Amino acid sequence: MVDKFICGGGRGLNAKGCCRHDKQLNTYDYLADVPGADQMTDLVEVQFKNTHKDYYINCNHLPLQKGDIVAVEGSPGHDIGTVSLTGPLVPLQMSKQRLKADAGTKRIYRLAREVDIEKFNEAKAREQKTMIKSRAIAKDLGLDMKIGDVEFQGDGNKAIFYYIADQRVDFRELIKVLAQEFNIRVEMRQIGARQEAGLIGGFGPCGREMCCDTWMKNFNTVSTGA
Repeated sequence: MVDKFICGGGRGLNAKGCCRHDKQLNTYDYLADVPGADQMTDLVEVQFKNTHKDYYINCNHLPLQKGDIVAVEGSPGHDIGTVSLTGPLVPLQMSKQRLKADAGTKRIYRLAREVDIEKFNEAKAREQKTMIKSRAIAKDLGLDMKIGDVEFQGDGNKAIFYYIADQRVDFRELIKVLAQEFNIRVEMRQIGARQEAGLIGGFGPCGREMCCDTWMKNFNTVSTGA
């Protein structure tokens, strides 16, 4: 039931390597069927919503597989995410992103319990109303910005506000108001129009789902001449 809620009902097509094959953040694990491959490193890749991934240490040596729902170290508190990659490909992915394996990697606490999932669902249910209210607050403060999405941490104590702005925005007062209004810790994260389209989803002029919502995860700079 838990796997179905967050992962769409399964761990892949045939092998573990195909999990979350319909999401642009997926990395195909061609070593998933190699015996003992998942024990070659304690580093694990964890995905949150469909917006970002992070890397954690499996310090408790849990038998994790793709699609497992885990409680991980947050800042502060804990977050809930889905295991998206294990084994020797994780350090390679970190190297690709120019991250060092020992550079402050946080811990995986445990497999998510029912109480963790309940709290996670309660936090997610607040996101839409929080986004609408935060837009009104930003407008009242006269800020030239648009809040495109809100993502709560799994324990409900922190939220990331994704926003779009053409120019630099001083949102220090906004952070204070949002923290008081929703009684949470606030993190502001700027995104571009294409990243917003990827968060919201939709269909392109070709009639198919937009590339930024299905497979494209890196956006090259578009010049004014284009």
